[in-house]
Formats: sequence, C-alpha cells, structure tokens
Amino acid sequence: MQASQDSFQAEPGWYVSAQQPEEEAAAAEEWSPLLSNEPHSQGSPGVSFGLSVFNVMNAIMGSGILGLAYVMANTGILGFSFLLLLVALLASYSVHLLLSMCIQTAVTSYEDLGLFAFGLPGKVVVAGTIIIQNIGAMSSYLLIIKTELPAAISEFLPGDHSGSWYLDGQTLLLIICVGIVFPLSLLPKIGFLGYTSSLSFFFMVFFALVVVIKKWSIPCPVTLKCIDGVFQISNATDDCKPKLFHFSKESIYALPTMAFSFLCHTSILPIYCELQSPSKKRMQNVTNTAIALSFLLYFVSALFGYLTFYDKVESELLQGYSKYLPHDVVVMAVKLCILFAVLLTVPLIHFPARKALMMILFSNFPFSWIRHSLTTLALNIIIVLLAIYVPDIRNVFGIVGASTSTCLIFVFPGLFYLKLSREDFLSWKKLGALFLLITGTLVGSFSLALIIFDWVNNK
Repeated sequence: MQASQDSFQAEPGWYVSAQQPEEEAAAAEEWSPLLSNEPHSQGSPGVSFGLSVFNVMNAIMGSGILGLAYVMANTGILGFSFLLLLVALLASYSVHLLLSMCIQTAVTSYEDLGLFAFGLPGKVVVAGTIIIQNIGAMSSYLLIIKTELPAAISEFLPGDHSGSWYLDGQTLLLIICVGIVFPLSLLPKIGFLGYTSSLSFFFMVFFALVVVIKKWSIPCPVTLKCIDGVFQISNATDDCKPKLFHFSKESIYALPTMAFSFLCHTSILPIYCELQSPSKKRMQNVTNTAIALSFLLYFVSALFGYLTFYDKVESELLQGYSKYLPHDVVVMAVKLCILFAVLLTVPLIHFPARKALMMILFSNFPFSWIRHSLTTLALNIIIVLLAIYVPDIRNVFGIVGASTSTCLIFVFPGLFYLKLSREDFLSWKKLGALFLLITGTLVGSFSLALIIFDWVNNK
C-alpha cells in the first residue's frame, strides 16, 4: 500500500508513476478505465455503446432545439453553420480533456475535479456553476410548459374558453410542479427516471421531422394581420429569400444559446462509470457520436424552422406553429410530445443540481430526509418563480449560456488541464486547453456584457 501511495505522489497533479515511460503513460491514459469508488455490481456488464450514446444525447438535447431557428435567423445560414460546428467541435474537445484528467486523477464527478485542481474553492465554484446552469435549464423547460401547454389544451377544446383557469399558464405550471415535478424530484435515486427519459430522443426526432414537413404547409410570406380579433395570414409583406450571413443586436444570443444546447459535461462521468468495457477512447467515441447526431438534429430543425418563418421566426419555435397552424393535428401531436419530454426531463436535471447544493451546504452531514426535502423544495420554488417572471426563453438561453454553459464547456476543462497536466506548455493538448480557456472567457464575457447592455437599452 505504501509503495502504491508513493507511486501516486511521484507526479503531483497526475496519478501516474514518475518512473512510467511516456509511451506506457499515454497507453494507460488511452485505455485505462476510470477508477470509481462505485464500481459495477457483481455480474453487471455495464451499459452498451449504443445505449451510452443515447444517454449522452439525452443529456445534450433539450429546450435548446426550440431556440436555434431564431439564432439562424439572426446569424444567417452559413454564419449559423460555422458557429454551430465550432461549438460542437470545442464541446467534443473539452470532453476529451475532461476524460484525460479524470482518468489520471480517478475522480468520478465534475465537482471533485475542481477539488483536485484548486482545493475546496475549486469544488465550491464548480458546484455553484452546476447549480446555476441546471436551474437555468429547468426554468427554461418550465417556461416552455407555461407558454405552450395552454395553447395545446385550447386547440383540443371546441368553442371559446378564454379566461378559464385551465388555460392559464401560471396555474397549470403550479399544478404540474406540485403534482408531478416535485414528487419525482423528491426521489433519493435517479433510478427508473432513466427509462422514462429514453422517450425524449424519439420525441426530438419526431419534432425535427415535423419541422421539415411543415415547411411546405405555411406559405411565404408569413405575416399576420388582425381581422376582427382573429390573426390571419396576409400575403402583403417582404421577400422570403434566406440570408447566408446576417448580423443584428439579437445575434449576441447565438453563441450562448449554442453553448447551452451542447452542454452535457456534468453527465459525462456518471455515464462513463456505467459504460461497458470502459476506456477513454471508447467513451470519447460515445461522446463524438452523440454530439454528431445532436448536431444533425439541431441543424435540420433550425434550418427548416428558419426556411419556414424567415425573419418572423419566434425565439421559441413552437410559438410560430401555434400562430399559423393552430389546429393542425400533427403540430398538436408534436407539441404534446415536446411538452411530455420536457416535463420528464426536469426531475432528471434536478438531481445534479440538488447534489451540488447538498455538497456545498451539507457535505459533512449524513443523509437526512428533512434536508433532502427542504433542498428539493427550495430548488423547485426558484425554478417556478423564474419560469413565471422571465418573459422570454431567449433570456434564459442568453444569460445561462453566456455564463455557466461557457464555463462548464470551455473555461473549466481548459483551466483544470493547464493546472493539472505535467506536459510541456507548448504541447498540443496544453495549447488546445489554453485556446478553450481564452475562447470561453472572451465569448462568455463579451456575450454577457452585450446581453445586459441590450436589456438596459430595451428598458
């Protein structure tokens, strides 16, 4: 045991023996499984490659898919394509750095990686960032429910039911959170919620297919005019030529929304721990496949959503279909699918947020149902208040994407790698980590400043 400890301490910052040749160290980094304090149970083969890809995609795909058509409208098709591809590649590379560090340090959570790099302050900062990120994601999901569920219900009801309590978004939101979200979030283990989340991928595929098909159901131009209190399609407006490049004050939401849409880094280590025949290379292939498929779904839905509405596209894409195709059966079906997927995703995102909060406040205390319940209740109250009082989903994408998403995808992986790695500073990995750090810092700070400036001017 003493020899083992000496070997670990030979190279501070890395759990690799100082006497190990560089070729063997590289091979160990490439193939060694993550050392986990919670190994697979006896006889458990782990999760297959395909299911792991599916799990990572579930971690990636979310409400961001509804905001990317709006981003394309404010960046142009080629501008959007370049930025989306850049963010996807950087997200994949940052996972590569995370896996390299986590294999060598034998940690099993993002928070512990912050602890290993910068001690307790690093752990607290990472945990706080995860809390803010997940609160933002959950509030964006509840904002979709508040906005879209009343419209979805009204389309199924004959006659005029305006003013009814069951068509009030805030009332429905409170009922759903009290009756569904809070009870599911109270569960101490994530368990069976993983099975329910498997439906969300198919709902996203269905959504993308509907966006493609409905491109030919809405004529262009697509302006609305109000006649006797009813919105109707008017054919007297601007042209419908797609823009290849476009810049406006709304373009500042582009990179934050994309960063928000590709964040899966807090789920990578738990998925890796359960991977069948785990290795860095195998997990990297899982991540690359999931990011590539997510990129495809994002791009297709954004492109055809933009080509449907052009500069009239809403910041939340479903709102456009609610206006122009209010009683279309397929659109009604896809609304329900998206709302169902969103509803089941909220408790899943709640778990890492609560874990991070408990880690900050009660890390030295044994499990208590009272603390567990009060923490869950506090988080649910916060996300409900945000969903009620935030007027536009792009505000969530912008602020959360510019701050916490860029930190978790770009800044922290680059910073931690520069701190922990014993490689030469001019090595490709360290230069790549430095590029991630600088890019994330500049993009996040610049975007956040412009978004706040835009808010102040609008007020």
